Amino acid sequence: MRRLPNPPPPSRRRAAAALVAAVVSGAVLTAVPASAAIGGPGAGDPYFPEDGNSGYDVSHYDVKIAYDPARTDRLDGDTTVTARALTSLDRFGLDFKGFSVSSVAVNGTPAKAFSRSGAHKLVITPARPVAKGTTFTVRVTYAGKPDAEGWHTLKSGGAYVAGEPHSATSWYPANDHPSDKATFALTATVPDGWTVVGNGLPGPESVEDGRRTFRWVEDKPMVTYASTVAIDRFTVHRGKTAAGTPVITAYSPDAEIDPAAEAQQTEILDFLTTKFGPYPFSSAGAIVVGAAKEPTNEPGALETQSRPTYHTMIFDGSMVHENTHQWFGDSVSFKDWRDGCVAECFAQYALQLWREHKGGDTDGDYRSEVEDYRDDPSFWSVKLYDPGPGRELDPALKGSLMLHALRRTVGDEAFFGTLRTWTHDHAYGNASFREFEALAAKVSGKDLKGFFAAWVDGTVIPPEKYLYPGSLGRVAG
Repeated sequence: MRRLPNPPPPSRRRAAAALVAAVVSGAVLTAVPASAAIGGPGAGDPYFPEDGNSGYDVSHYDVKIAYDPARTDRLDGDTTVTARALTSLDRFGLDFKGFSVSSVAVNGTPAKAFSRSGAHKLVITPARPVAKGTTFTVRVTYAGKPDAEGWHTLKSGGAYVAGEPHSATSWYPANDHPSDKATFALTATVPDGWTVVGNGLPGPESVEDGRRTFRWVEDKPMVTYASTVAIDRFTVHRGKTAAGTPVITAYSPDAEIDPAAEAQQTEILDFLTTKFGPYPFSSAGAIVVGAAKEPTNEPGALETQSRPTYHTMIFDGSMVHENTHQWFGDSVSFKDWRDGCVAECFAQYALQLWREHKGGDTDGDYRSEVEDYRDDPSFWSVKLYDPGPGRELDPALKGSLMLHALRRTVGDEAFFGTLRTWTHDHAYGNASFREFEALAAKVSGKDLKGFFAAWVDGTVIPPEKYLYPGSLGRVAG
């Protein structure tokens, strides 16, 4: 994720620092809880203990909305969640902020009761308990003003969704934790003349009574914060990658359309496949939104699955970062929010790989960054695993340096073999950085315990043997 409203300046260090200056907005953090009881409120995440529910596993979201940009205070929603019960459920919760809920049905039968709890829980009591192991559906109909934490309105009159770690619950009820991924279908009805863009591939459109309905389907499991809808008078361009993946790029009326940058988008996607393996989704591209209607905390860019969302323009640094997340973060997602490095460290390092691809000196860049931060204890104090609540995305820059040091420790064959094995073996699932450490040691055949202890768990600058391995050896003078 990026929170840059404008392209980065030429300075490498300033660009990198800006990239990782992301601060999750609006998150309410509480003390680390004991593990959540199965079926209880919260999925057991130590940073966001109220998020999610451990009693069921969602397989699919079918989200239907109607929105008129002339009435920004109202969205009508009808969402059906399909899930499997992991325990017997006499009641359970969905994460959902705001809105007036008009009805809830479980397996087609009106719920016995539903009520609000805490900051974002919709607690549902089914007419009959849901038996362990059974697949069930929950249908929620609702209306109201979407929550501004994830729903952003534009000067053009349009709107879009983006935010990490929270955004989904601003427009549909969900099991809002990255450990519970699901496929996603969107049906959105807007006044004719407006266009809706979402995740995945478009389905058939229809027009009735001056309103147009758009359909989008993401057929690979998705973390909830990577789901999106964007509504505007978009200009839509279509293309393909070298492998034939459809590339759909949508521009708001006041977004910058740069043909060179758009062509580079496909070049970047093709390049990343040479490093990480085949592109993991059925489509690619971008949603380039325009200026916000009013100052908000929307991210400058976010890795919305299959089609990253960008603010006002696309440029190479941002496209490399967000498209790397399609492999690291979207396809292979972290197990809980302690594992942000699973996504952010790799997305940051991809910028160095792109620079190297364009003729840059990756080793020289690394040495320069290390020396820039050598006497900055706050930089080295960030743990790459479990950095602490509110610091979920902080490991990116230090983690990028760690990955280059790892590459020089194990060699290119083992390093890129590890990356491709990781994206293949954990595709469409969840994995922890601890699992990456084990995989790197297995593929390389090296004892990496000291390396990872210094870089991942250490809070001071690593010893020289881990800081300058292989070709990174310090230059005299």
